[in-house]
Amino acid sequence: MISLLGRLLFLTCLILPLHAIEKVKNRGFRQKDAEFNKYHNCLQGPAGTPGREGNPGSNGIPGTPGIPGHDGVKGEKGECVSEVFEEPWRPNYKQCAWNSLNYGIDLGKIADCTFTKLRTDSALRVLFTGSLRLKCKTACCQRWFFTFNGAECNGPLPVESIIYLDQGSPELNSTINIHRTSSVEGLCEGIKAGLVDVAIWVGTCADYPRGDASTGWNSVSRVIIEELPK
Repeated sequence: MISLLGRLLFLTCLILPLHAIEKVKNRGFRQKDAEFNKYHNCLQGPAGTPGREGNPGSNGIPGTPGIPGHDGVKGEKGECVSEVFEEPWRPNYKQCAWNSLNYGIDLGKIADCTFTKLRTDSALRVLFTGSLRLKCKTACCQRWFFTFNGAECNGPLPVESIIYLDQGSPELNSTINIHRTSSVEGLCEGIKAGLVDVAIWVGTCADYPRGDASTGWNSVSRVIIEELPK
């Protein structure tokens, strides 16, 4: 009996010191952890300045072509329009001049001037300027007019100018002999392209006798021809 009790006391004496040593060891570890956290746990500082943007990256590899789409709906039939491109208009004119024609005929052609017309769908502007005169004993009338290739203008009407005297001089060689610079001017349409013989003529007026006409006395006479767009 004594022997059993003695054994229990002996075991108790061995276990208690070991338990005390383990508690001391654990307390030492907790103390070291506290000291480590005290001196090694840092506070978070303020945020830093944002960095610069980086360089653009290189282009990626092109993708594979997509699948072709379906054909669209057929459109409506369009209208056929013929487009005409015309050349820009170029000036085309000519002048013929004579010094002191002194042409005393009463009927006939006075002078002519050949002109090259470039287009059919254009008009011709003609101008004669020079000295004209008419004398007669009684009432008389003279007419100065243009012809184109031998015919008067009919597009739309003749190009003409007249001089009429109601009371003539007692005789043709009277001192009443006035020469005045006058003009004959107008437009003529409907003339085909190509060479055109433009002439100035003198003739009589309808239902009136002719007188003593004179053209281009002691001065310059001229015919000016110009092609104009319609």
